Amino acid sequence: MFDIGWSELVVIAVVALIAIGPKELPGVLRMVGQWMGKARRMASEFQGQFQEAMREAEMADLKKGFDEVREAATGITSGNIMTSLQKDVSDALQIDKPVDAQVASAIDAPVTSSDAPVTPTTPAEPTPETFVEAETHAATGEPLAITNEVKPEPAPPATPAEPDVLKDARAS
Repeated sequence: MFDIGWSELVVIAVVALIAIGPKELPGVLRMVGQWMGKARRMASEFQGQFQEAMREAEMADLKKGFDEVREAATGITSGNIMTSLQKDVSDALQIDKPVDAQVASAIDAPVTSSDAPVTPTTPAEPTPETFVEAETHAATGEPLAITNEVKPEPAPPATPAEPDVLKDARAS
C-alpha cells in the first residue's frame, strides 16, 4: 500500500524508541493500533455503504427493466391468441345476443316457402331382428356399420308372443 520495506520499519522503530522512550512506547503502540482499527472499521463501513448503494442502483435498474417488460407483455397480450379464444368462447356462450350479423339476420328473417320447417321424427321401435344383429356383431367383435336410415314399414298388429320375445331380448 505505502510500499514500506523492512529496513524502513526498523528505522521508524528505532526513532520511536529514542523519541518516545522505552516506558511510553507500549502505550503509544496500543494507541496507534486503536487508531488503525478505527480507520479500518470506517473504511469497511464506507465500503459496505457503497456496495449497498450499488445494489440499490442495480435493483432500481432491474425494476425499471422488469416494468418495461411487463408493459411490453401487456401490449402483446391484447393480441394474444388465448385472449381472443377466451373472448370467442365467452361470446359463444352468450345465448341472448347473436354473435354475427348474418346470424342475427337469419334469426330475424321471416320463414319463406324454401325454408320449410323440418318436423322431427321419432325413432322406430326396435325389432327382434335388430337385437339379433347387434348380438351377432358383438359376438364377432366388429363394430356396427353406420347406414342410412330406412323408414320402417308399418308393422302388423303385435301378437301376444312378440312382446315376450322383446322382453327376453331386452333382458339379455
